[in-house]
Amino acid sequence: MTDRIPLKRALISVSDKTGLIDFARALSARGVELLSTGGTAKALREAGLTVRDVADVTGFPEMMDGRVKTLHPAVHGGLLALRDSDEHMAAANSHGIGMIDLLVVNLYPFEETVAKGADYDDCIENIDIGGPAMIRAASKNHAFVTVVVDVQDYSAVLAELDANDDMTSYGFRQRQAQIAYARTAAYDAAVSNWMAQAIGQDMPRRRAFAGTLAQGLRYGENPHQAAGFYTDGSARPGVATAKQWQGKELSYNNINDTDAAFELVAEFDPVQGPAVAIIKHANPCGVARGDSAVDAYRRAYDCDRTSAFGGIVALNTALDAETARAITEIFTEVVIAPEASDEAREIFAAKKNLRLLTTGGLPDAGAAALAFRQVAGGFLVQGRDNGRILPADLKVVTQRQPTDAELNDLLFAWTVAKHVKSNAIVYARDLATVGIGAGQMSRVDSTRIGKRKSEDTPARCSMLRRASSCAPAAMPATPPW
Repeated sequence: MTDRIPLKRALISVSDKTGLIDFARALSARGVELLSTGGTAKALREAGLTVRDVADVTGFPEMMDGRVKTLHPAVHGGLLALRDSDEHMAAANSHGIGMIDLLVVNLYPFEETVAKGADYDDCIENIDIGGPAMIRAASKNHAFVTVVVDVQDYSAVLAELDANDDMTSYGFRQRQAQIAYARTAAYDAAVSNWMAQAIGQDMPRRRAFAGTLAQGLRYGENPHQAAGFYTDGSARPGVATAKQWQGKELSYNNINDTDAAFELVAEFDPVQGPAVAIIKHANPCGVARGDSAVDAYRRAYDCDRTSAFGGIVALNTALDAETARAITEIFTEVVIAPEASDEAREIFAAKKNLRLLTTGGLPDAGAAALAFRQVAGGFLVQGRDNGRILPADLKVVTQRQPTDAELNDLLFAWTVAKHVKSNAIVYARDLATVGIGAGQMSRVDSTRIGKRKSEDTPARCSMLRRASSCAPAAMPATPPW
């Protein structure tokens, strides 16, 4: 095996044509012969580049709606042949198989097709066959072949050629092969998971999850842990799809807490009024509805002002200037909302370390999805907790019939409790939390913590929004059961 391999012939067949023409021109300028198929060949020719059709190489036209075009020994032999094997090269010569030094393929947009809600037949049609087959072949033969599956690697290929007199190094080809195998693995995972759902297989024999690195992180939950943030390609509004307007990069804990905050606040339909959730260490320290966003924020903040310091704030409505001013009264790590007004962004701009994220919408709290958690030797998989309890689901078993206000508070508290680490106890009044006890080994201890927090904070005063002072009777001294 030779470390550096000259790049003389490239096969390019891409679905995503971003940067294609400039990359192909750069290859052509280096004397690289271009082979291509279908729409890619057409785009290259329209750009004035000389291209040889793969059909001319194989002796077979594209057929069956393009399903069969590259599945041929003339292609796969050119990708798989070991250049230092006399037997391989003799076979290639006898059958007229030319070597392919560079494979550039990105796959049919299966993940995007699923995310758009396409029907079963459309999803099936967007499963790429020839692409993954070529990628795997080229990657296996990385001793001699360079493979590119992502448009962001075009510049890396050209830089490699510049540094090595139009040749590629073994280390570079290894790196590209790993990227390629990860891409086909992610692609197959997406297909298999979608199909399991489509045919009603909740727990298929094999399950795989995959993601694309969105951001390298300085460290994980603790400083000694390496970490990265990966996205799964879904279009669910949230921290993975949000636009960050300002502030330093999110940390591992920031991302975890921001996701928890936004998923919680999304439980509350903005049509029914603004809601705000404040999260610290993945647990809510205050959640409230209000007549306005700022009203909801102040009522959520009053639940536990101590814990809210340095927390994550999530809104189910647009961030306005008045709410932005209120939030900046204390140190806050991250604010996430569907939108933010220009004036609100200007107010936040004065706080350079405050991160502002906008998502363009709210996630569907009732949507089905999978959640998984690693354990030693494997992982647990379950359906995402998208359950909701409606008034019609309730059965009163107490001697006194609760009032409508009490039932509303009960349902509000139940919604919040879903997002509190077990054992979870939530005290609520007037659609605002007034005490939260989270994550204790004993539910009794969680109850005591929630009660104590309600007594230690201004929550007593905020339970009755229009009261000028607090009445001792506003909250029971002991739990009402």
